[in-house]
Amino acid sequence: MTDQVLAQAVEEDTLGGRGVWATVRKRVLFWVPLAVLAVLVLLAAFPGWVGGWFGSDDPRACDLSASARPSSPGHPFGQDLQGCDVYTNVVHGARASLAVGLFCTLIALVIAVLIGTLAGYVGGWTDSVLARLTDVFLGFPFLLGAIVALNSLGDRSVLSISLVLALFSWPTLARMVRTTVRATRDAEYVQAAKAMGFPTLRILTHYVLPNAIGPVLAVATLTVGGVIVAESTLTFLGLGLRPPSISWGLQLATAQSRFQQAPHTLIYPGIFLAATVLSLITLGDVLRDAVNPKGRS
Repeated sequence: MTDQVLAQAVEEDTLGGRGVWATVRKRVLFWVPLAVLAVLVLLAAFPGWVGGWFGSDDPRACDLSASARPSSPGHPFGQDLQGCDVYTNVVHGARASLAVGLFCTLIALVIAVLIGTLAGYVGGWTDSVLARLTDVFLGFPFLLGAIVALNSLGDRSVLSISLVLALFSWPTLARMVRTTVRATRDAEYVQAAKAMGFPTLRILTHYVLPNAIGPVLAVATLTVGGVIVAESTLTFLGLGLRPPSISWGLQLATAQSRFQQAPHTLIYPGIFLAATVLSLITLGDVLRDAVNPKGRS
């Protein structure tokens, strides 16, 4: 009987995944942001190659005599205050901005899964202690905590900023993991696995997490967009990445002083930043609705 219950759990998990795919593949709001993000990943993976399509493949090839020049042949987005090609810098800036968003979310997700699973599955005093730890980190305002932490760091690399932002991003995800694990741990197939004497690690990795992680991954997609905005905001305020790094936040910070004379230096990186965040938020909303059975129609 227990074997049948476990087999049914695996089958339900497979059918659930098929149900999500069957739902999202019919939605235009899934494919459009996915296509936009695919293009942005291409920019981040091969910036020199893509940059050479319409402009220069070197973002630091600048001509001060062409400072703030608008769109011209070989410079479709114009040139910035240092005479560098805006298009090439936007392309190269995609790597740092996307890297911070992905690294931060991945680190936060790993922490959240570990803490949330332990708290939700074990329960008791372990749950209480980890819940209080999560509350402590939730008590820090996200941007304020990041500002304080970054001011104490000498290094402002993609990795260090990702770690700082992850430090204040994991509690929300951990709470969600805890909730979904608590809802799954009392399922029949989990009890059947316990009755058969399966190791706890196998129960967690084969039966609990696969059936609990779906909503968390959907929200993690939204987190990537929020982190990219946070990184750009911090960099704009002078607290994030610093030259010679290239990011959309740095471009916005440099362009703000001459926006009226050279609006193109701020408009183009702003458009790419907005398109990235909007695509991630839209994709996250679609996935969140799809993993919710009420959202499948």
